[in-house]
Amino acid sequence: MRAWARQHRQAFAAALRRFKGGGLLSALVIGVALALPAGGYALLESLRGLATRASLDPQVTVFLKTELKRAEAQALERPLRADRRIATLRFVPREEALRELNAQGLSDVTAALSQNPLPDAYVVTLRSGELDLLVADLARMPGVAHVQADSAWVRRLAALAAIGRLAVWMLAFLLALGLVAVTFNTIRLQILTQREEIEVSKLIGATDAFIRRPFYYLGLLQGMAGGALAVVMVWLALALLNREVRVLAESFDSAFRLSHLPPGDALAVMALAGLLGWLGAHLSVSKHLREMD
Repeated sequence: MRAWARQHRQAFAAALRRFKGGGLLSALVIGVALALPAGGYALLESLRGLATRASLDPQVTVFLKTELKRAEAQALERPLRADRRIATLRFVPREEALRELNAQGLSDVTAALSQNPLPDAYVVTLRSGELDLLVADLARMPGVAHVQADSAWVRRLAALAAIGRLAVWMLAFLLALGLVAVTFNTIRLQILTQREEIEVSKLIGATDAFIRRPFYYLGLLQGMAGGALAVVMVWLALALLNREVRVLAESFDSAFRLSHLPPGDALAVMALAGLLGWLGAHLSVSKHLREMD
Protein backbone atom coordinates (compact mmCIF):
# COMPACT_ATOMS: atom_id res chain seq x y z
CA MET A 1 0.00 0.00 0.00
CA ARG A 2 2.82 2.41 0.84
CA ALA A 3 4.57 1.61 -2.42
CA TRP A 4 1.33 2.28 -4.34
CA ALA A 5 0.84 5.62 -2.57
CA ARG A 6 4.49 6.57 -3.16
CA GLN A 7 4.16 5.83 -6.89
CA HIS A 8 1.08 8.05 -7.12
CA ARG A 9 2.86 10.87 -5.26
CA GLN A 10 5.81 10.61 -7.62
CA ALA A 11 3.52 10.54 -10.67
CA PHE A 12 1.59 13.59 -9.41
CA ALA A 13 4.84 15.47 -8.73
CA ALA A 14 6.08 14.66 -12.24
CA ALA A 15 2.76 15.80 -13.74
CA LEU A 16 2.88 19.03 -11.72
CA ARG A 17 6.37 19.83 -13.04
CA ARG A 18 5.23 19.25 -16.62
CA PHE A 19 2.13 21.34 -15.99
CA LYS A 20 4.20 24.27 -14.75
CA GLY A 21 6.48 23.88 -17.73
CA GLY A 22 3.89 24.20 -20.48
CA GLY A 23 0.45 23.18 -19.28
CA LEU A 24 -0.69 26.64 -18.20
CA LEU A 25 -1.26 27.78 -21.77
CA SER A 26 -3.37 24.70 -22.50
CA ALA A 27 -5.34 25.34 -19.29
CA LEU A 28 -6.01 28.90 -20.47
CA VAL A 29 -7.34 27.62 -23.80
CA ILE A 30 -9.56 25.15 -21.96
CA GLY A 31 -10.77 27.90 -19.61
CA VAL A 32 -11.80 30.19 -22.46
CA ALA A 33 -13.63 27.33 -24.19
CA LEU A 34 -15.50 26.32 -21.02
CA ALA A 35 -16.36 29.90 -20.08
CA LEU A 36 -18.73 30.17 -23.06
CA PRO A 37 -21.19 27.42 -22.10
CA ALA A 38 -20.74 28.07 -18.37
CA GLY A 39 -21.55 31.75 -18.83
CA GLY A 40 -24.53 30.92 -21.06
CA TYR A 41 -25.81 28.50 -18.42
CA ALA A 42 -25.54 31.17 -15.71
CA LEU A 43 -27.40 33.75 -17.84
CA LEU A 44 -30.19 31.33 -18.70
CA GLU A 45 -30.61 30.27 -15.07
CA SER A 46 -30.96 33.94 -14.08
CA LEU A 47 -33.59 34.52 -16.78
CA ARG A 48 -35.43 31.34 -15.81
CA GLY A 49 -35.60 32.53 -12.21
CA LEU A 50 -36.98 35.87 -13.41
CA ALA A 51 -39.63 34.16 -15.53
CA THR A 52 -40.57 31.84 -12.68
CA ARG A 53 -41.01 34.70 -10.23
CA ALA A 54 -43.04 36.72 -12.72
CA SER A 55 -45.33 33.83 -13.64
CA LEU A 56 -46.22 33.06 -10.03
CA ASP A 57 -48.65 35.98 -9.95
CA PRO A 58 -50.03 36.50 -13.49
CA GLN A 59 -52.00 39.71 -13.95
CA VAL A 60 -54.49 40.71 -16.60
CA THR A 61 -55.42 44.31 -17.43
CA VAL A 62 -58.94 44.88 -18.77
CA PHE A 63 -59.18 48.16 -20.70
CA LEU A 64 -62.70 49.51 -21.04
CA LYS A 65 -64.12 51.49 -23.93
CA THR A 66 -63.41 55.22 -23.65
CA GLU A 67 -67.05 56.15 -24.28
CA LEU A 68 -68.18 54.06 -21.31
CA LYS A 69 -69.61 56.13 -18.46
CA ARG A 70 -68.13 55.78 -14.98
CA ALA A 71 -71.25 54.14 -13.56
CA GLU A 72 -71.25 51.60 -16.39
CA ALA A 73 -67.56 50.91 -15.84
CA GLN A 74 -68.01 50.34 -12.12
CA ALA A 75 -71.00 48.09 -12.81
CA LEU A 76 -68.62 45.55 -14.32
CA GLU A 77 -67.04 44.98 -10.91
CA ARG A 78 -69.84 42.66 -9.76
CA PRO A 79 -69.53 40.02 -12.54
CA LEU A 80 -65.75 40.19 -12.29
CA ARG A 81 -65.78 39.52 -8.55
CA ALA A 82 -68.20 36.64 -9.12
CA ASP A 83 -65.64 34.88 -11.33
CA ARG A 84 -63.92 32.29 -9.12
CA ARG A 85 -60.82 32.29 -11.34
CA ILE A 86 -60.02 35.84 -10.24
CA ALA A 87 -58.12 36.23 -6.98
CA THR A 88 -57.91 40.03 -6.67
CA LEU A 89 -59.53 42.92 -8.51
CA ARG A 90 -58.58 46.61 -8.66
CA PHE A 91 -60.37 49.38 -10.52
CA VAL A 92 -58.06 51.99 -12.08
CA PRO A 93 -59.95 55.14 -13.14
CA ARG A 94 -58.60 57.05 -16.11
CA GLU A 95 -57.59 59.98 -13.90
CA GLU A 96 -55.34 57.75 -11.78
CA ALA A 97 -53.83 56.20 -14.92
CA LEU A 98 -53.02 59.70 -16.21
CA ARG A 99 -51.36 60.65 -12.91
CA GLU A 100 -49.22 57.49 -13.06
CA LEU A 101 -48.27 58.35 -16.63
CA ASN A 102 -47.25 61.86 -15.61
CA ALA A 103 -45.21 60.48 -12.71
CA GLN A 104 -43.16 58.49 -15.20
CA GLY A 105 -41.90 61.70 -16.83
CA LEU A 106 -44.46 62.07 -19.64
CA SER A 107 -46.21 65.15 -18.27
CA ASP A 108 -44.98 67.27 -21.20
CA VAL A 109 -46.63 64.90 -23.65
CA THR A 110 -49.94 64.64 -21.81
CA ALA A 111 -50.11 68.41 -21.26
CA ALA A 112 -50.29 68.91 -25.02
CA LEU A 113 -53.43 66.75 -25.25
CA SER A 114 -56.84 68.36 -25.14
CA GLN A 115 -58.36 65.54 -23.08
CA ASN A 116 -57.39 62.42 -21.20
CA PRO A 117 -56.96 59.64 -23.82
CA LEU A 118 -56.66 56.83 -21.27
CA PRO A 119 -59.62 54.54 -20.52
CA ASP A 120 -60.83 53.15 -17.23
CA ALA A 121 -59.39 49.72 -16.50
CA TYR A 122 -59.50 46.77 -14.16
CA VAL A 123 -56.36 44.93 -13.02
CA VAL A 124 -57.15 41.35 -12.05
CA THR A 125 -54.94 38.59 -10.66
CA LEU A 126 -55.55 35.01 -11.69
CA ARG A 127 -56.27 32.45 -8.96
CA SER A 128 -56.69 29.27 -11.02
CA GLY A 129 -57.58 28.08 -14.48
CA GLU A 130 -56.16 28.74 -17.91
CA LEU A 131 -54.90 32.28 -18.46
CA ASP A 132 -55.77 32.25 -22.18
CA LEU A 133 -59.33 31.10 -21.45
CA LEU A 134 -59.83 33.86 -18.87
CA VAL A 135 -58.52 36.48 -21.32
CA ALA A 136 -60.94 35.26 -23.98
CA ASP A 137 -63.90 35.38 -21.56
CA LEU A 138 -63.01 38.88 -20.36
CA ALA A 139 -62.66 40.15 -23.92
CA ARG A 140 -66.27 39.10 -24.65
CA MET A 141 -67.71 41.15 -21.77
CA PRO A 142 -69.76 44.22 -22.80
CA GLY A 143 -67.85 47.49 -22.59
CA VAL A 144 -64.41 45.84 -22.79
CA ALA A 145 -62.12 47.27 -25.48
CA HIS A 146 -58.96 45.25 -24.96
CA VAL A 147 -57.54 42.66 -22.57
CA GLN A 148 -53.81 42.47 -22.00
CA ALA A 149 -52.12 39.54 -20.23
CA ASP A 150 -49.16 41.12 -18.49
CA SER A 151 -47.48 37.73 -18.15
CA ALA A 152 -47.64 36.84 -21.85
CA TRP A 153 -44.05 37.98 -22.25
CA VAL A 154 -43.07 35.49 -19.55
CA ARG A 155 -44.20 32.60 -21.74
CA ARG A 156 -42.20 33.98 -24.65
CA LEU A 157 -39.19 34.39 -22.38
CA ALA A 158 -39.55 30.79 -21.16
CA ALA A 159 -39.72 29.52 -24.75
CA LEU A 160 -36.62 31.51 -25.69
CA ALA A 161 -34.84 30.22 -22.58
CA ALA A 162 -35.64 26.63 -23.58
CA ILE A 163 -34.12 27.25 -27.01
CA GLY A 164 -31.14 28.92 -25.36
CA ARG A 165 -30.58 25.97 -23.02
CA LEU A 166 -30.56 23.59 -25.96
CA ALA A 167 -28.06 25.81 -27.77
CA VAL A 168 -25.85 25.96 -24.66
CA TRP A 169 -25.84 22.16 -24.31
CA MET A 170 -24.95 21.76 -27.98
CA LEU A 171 -22.16 24.31 -27.61
CA ALA A 172 -20.95 22.59 -24.44
CA PHE A 173 -20.81 19.24 -26.26
CA LEU A 174 -18.79 20.68 -29.13
CA LEU A 175 -16.40 22.48 -26.79
CA ALA A 176 -16.04 19.33 -24.68
CA LEU A 177 -14.81 17.55 -27.79
CA GLY A 178 -12.40 20.44 -28.32
CA LEU A 179 -11.18 20.13 -24.73
CA VAL A 180 -10.46 16.42 -25.23
CA ALA A 181 -8.63 17.24 -28.46
CA VAL A 182 -6.50 19.93 -26.77
CA THR A 183 -5.52 17.56 -23.98
CA PHE A 184 -4.90 14.75 -26.47
CA ASN A 185 -2.49 16.93 -28.44
CA THR A 186 -0.72 18.23 -25.33
CA ILE A 187 -0.14 14.72 -24.00
CA ARG A 188 0.95 13.57 -27.46
CA LEU A 189 3.67 16.21 -27.49
CA GLN A 190 4.78 15.19 -24.01
CA ILE A 191 4.97 11.53 -25.05
CA LEU A 192 6.94 12.32 -28.20
CA THR A 193 9.39 14.37 -26.13
CA GLN A 194 9.89 11.50 -23.68
CA ARG A 195 9.58 8.65 -26.17
CA GLU A 196 13.11 7.35 -25.59
CA GLU A 197 12.70 7.55 -21.83
CA ILE A 198 9.42 5.61 -22.04
CA GLU A 199 10.98 2.94 -24.25
CA VAL A 200 13.88 2.49 -21.84
CA SER A 201 11.44 2.26 -18.92
CA LYS A 202 9.50 -0.47 -20.69
CA LEU A 203 12.73 -2.39 -21.37
CA ILE A 204 13.63 -2.45 -17.68
CA GLY A 205 10.17 -3.72 -16.72
CA ALA A 206 7.99 -0.64 -16.22
CA THR A 207 4.31 -1.47 -16.55
CA ASP A 208 1.88 0.43 -18.75
CA ALA A 209 0.08 1.64 -15.62
CA PHE A 210 3.34 3.13 -14.29
CA ILE A 211 3.93 4.95 -17.59
CA ARG A 212 0.34 6.15 -17.96
CA ARG A 213 -0.01 7.52 -14.43
CA PRO A 214 1.90 10.86 -14.81
CA PHE A 215 0.10 11.64 -18.06
CA TYR A 216 -3.27 10.93 -16.48
CA TYR A 217 -2.46 13.36 -13.68
CA LEU A 218 -1.29 15.93 -16.23
CA GLY A 219 -4.56 15.72 -18.16
CA LEU A 220 -6.52 15.95 -14.92
CA LEU A 221 -4.54 19.01 -13.77
CA GLN A 222 -4.96 20.77 -17.10
CA GLY A 223 -8.70 20.13 -17.15
CA MET A 224 -9.34 21.22 -13.57
CA ALA A 225 -7.15 24.32 -13.95
CA GLY A 226 -9.06 25.20 -17.13
CA GLY A 227 -12.37 24.69 -15.30
CA ALA A 228 -11.24 26.95 -12.46
CA LEU A 229 -10.20 29.64 -14.95
CA ALA A 230 -13.60 29.32 -16.66
CA VAL A 231 -15.41 29.86 -13.34
CA VAL A 232 -13.29 32.96 -12.61
CA MET A 233 -13.92 34.35 -16.11
CA VAL A 234 -17.68 33.84 -15.77
CA TRP A 235 -17.69 35.48 -12.32
CA LEU A 236 -15.82 38.54 -13.62
CA ALA A 237 -18.04 38.82 -16.70
CA LEU A 238 -21.25 38.63 -14.65
CA ALA A 239 -19.90 41.15 -12.15
CA LEU A 240 -19.28 43.62 -14.99
CA LEU A 241 -22.69 42.95 -16.54
CA ASN A 242 -24.45 43.42 -13.21
CA ARG A 243 -23.21 47.00 -13.02
CA GLU A 244 -25.35 47.82 -16.05
CA VAL A 245 -28.14 45.41 -15.16
CA ARG A 246 -28.52 47.15 -11.79
CA VAL A 247 -29.14 50.50 -13.51
CA LEU A 248 -31.71 48.96 -15.87
CA ALA A 249 -33.46 47.02 -13.09
CA GLU A 250 -33.71 50.06 -10.83
CA SER A 251 -35.50 51.95 -13.61
CA PHE A 252 -38.22 49.28 -13.30
CA ASP A 253 -38.12 49.34 -9.48
CA SER A 254 -36.64 45.85 -9.48
CA ALA A 255 -33.74 44.30 -7.61
CA PHE A 256 -33.02 41.78 -10.38
CA ARG A 257 -29.39 40.75 -10.76
CA LEU A 258 -27.65 38.10 -12.82
CA SER A 259 -26.82 35.18 -10.56
CA HIS A 260 -23.32 33.80 -10.32
CA LEU A 261 -22.69 30.08 -10.59
CA PRO A 262 -23.55 28.38 -7.27
CA PRO A 263 -20.61 26.63 -5.55
CA GLY A 264 -22.01 23.23 -6.51
CA ASP A 265 -22.22 24.16 -10.20
CA ALA A 266 -18.75 25.72 -10.13
CA LEU A 267 -17.30 22.52 -8.66
CA ALA A 268 -19.22 20.52 -11.26
CA VAL A 269 -17.60 22.56 -14.04
CA MET A 270 -14.14 21.91 -12.60
CA ALA A 271 -14.85 18.21 -12.07
CA LEU A 272 -16.23 17.79 -15.59
CA ALA A 273 -13.24 19.62 -17.06
CA GLY A 274 -10.88 17.38 -15.09
CA LEU A 275 -12.71 14.28 -16.30
CA LEU A 276 -12.51 15.42 -19.92
CA GLY A 277 -8.82 16.21 -19.48
CA TRP A 278 -8.25 12.72 -18.08
CA LEU A 279 -10.17 11.24 -21.03
CA GLY A 280 -8.01 13.13 -23.53
CA ALA A 281 -4.87 11.90 -21.77
CA HIS A 282 -6.17 8.31 -21.71
CA LEU A 283 -6.88 8.32 -25.45
CA SER A 284 -3.50 9.83 -26.28
CA VAL A 285 -1.44 7.54 -24.02
CA SER A 286 -3.30 4.43 -25.16
CA LYS A 287 -2.76 5.27 -28.81
CA HIS A 288 0.99 5.90 -28.48
CA LEU A 289 1.65 2.93 -26.22
CA ARG A 290 0.02 0.67 -28.78
CA GLU A 291 2.28 2.16 -31.45
CA MET A 292 5.35 1.56 -29.29
CA ASP A 293 4.37 -2.06 -28.71
